Amino acid sequence: MTLRNLFLTRSLVAIVLLALFVVTGCQNLPRPGTFAPRRGDEIVVAGQFVHTGTPVVLWLDPGGYDAYRVERRFSPYDESSWETSKVVVKDLSSPNRYGLRKSVLNSNEVERVRGGGWDLPLLQEKVDQFVMHFDVTGTSRQCFKVLHDHRCLSIHFMLDLDGTIYQTLDLKERAWHATTSNSRSIGIEIANVGAYGSPDAAPLKEWYQADGGSAPRIVVPARLGETGIRTPDFVGRPSRPEPVQGAVQGRTLYQYDLTPQQYEALIKLTAAVCKVFPKVKCDFPRDASGNLVPGKLSDDVLSEFQGVLGHYHIQSNKVDPGPAFQWEKVINGARGLMMPSEATVLKKPAERMMETRPQSP
Repeated sequence: MTLRNLFLTRSLVAIVLLALFVVTGCQNLPRPGTFAPRRGDEIVVAGQFVHTGTPVVLWLDPGGYDAYRVERRFSPYDESSWETSKVVVKDLSSPNRYGLRKSVLNSNEVERVRGGGWDLPLLQEKVDQFVMHFDVTGTSRQCFKVLHDHRCLSIHFMLDLDGTIYQTLDLKERAWHATTSNSRSIGIEIANVGAYGSPDAAPLKEWYQADGGSAPRIVVPARLGETGIRTPDFVGRPSRPEPVQGAVQGRTLYQYDLTPQQYEALIKLTAAVCKVFPKVKCDFPRDASGNLVPGKLSDDVLSEFQGVLGHYHIQSNKVDPGPAFQWEKVINGARGLMMPSEATVLKKPAERMMETRPQSP
């Protein structure tokens, strides 16, 4: 083969390869108007979807709870505007129930993100706590109603009795749920009526009723109206049949445990949060003997703590998530899911786009 023929052959091969690349590359791009499917287990972190392996309803979804809206969600529509709400609800001091994580940002960072443009590495650098609450209201629907419509508060996640997780805000936002930890934390409200000084406290007797099952049946009082629980004909029961006695903040309290469905979902969500946010260590506050600290951390310890903690670790006037909460169960379960073979994967935008590309005929 002459030098000229060799050159022509190589040029032809290069042209063919380039043409193939262009054709196949275009085929890998989604067509305009193509819907990007979701599996229904994703949470939103700085605009990116992260799989959790458990059902999640976003504020973007039908039936979701949207903490970005300023109107009251559960008042008559014609009376729900901010102009009306600020007059009739004394505790609503702002049209927004969330804000900027300003106290953990320097002035340059504030300018970068004040319009909403958080990048994931910066958020991962700033968030180092995952705070557990019980909601006292008993259901996620009622929880959102109280927080958003009446108290000017917010939370990133709510966990309903049937294990459904609701996300109300992108995790880049500063929710108003845990005072001094708001700017550095993610929060979750767990549907549970709470802890009381007696096992015969009225809320426990009203919500947990014997019906011959292995544990009392959770009965949402009719006075609350629609429950909002998404699982049809769901029958909720606590993981343990009797109220659990324990000390929190030096007080003896009684509380029914979470449902098995709540633990299953919470373990998966905790694994996802700890995987995506490396500074949120998958552990809870422990004393020198390795046992749970059942009360507020000192200010110095709290300022240094990075991990999963309760509302009572932050504020001395709080007792949630209560004495029945099984810390070891949640943490050990989440650690097991964080093993490399089962790790939650944060997908890059390009990878998400490739998932939606049209398939070849």
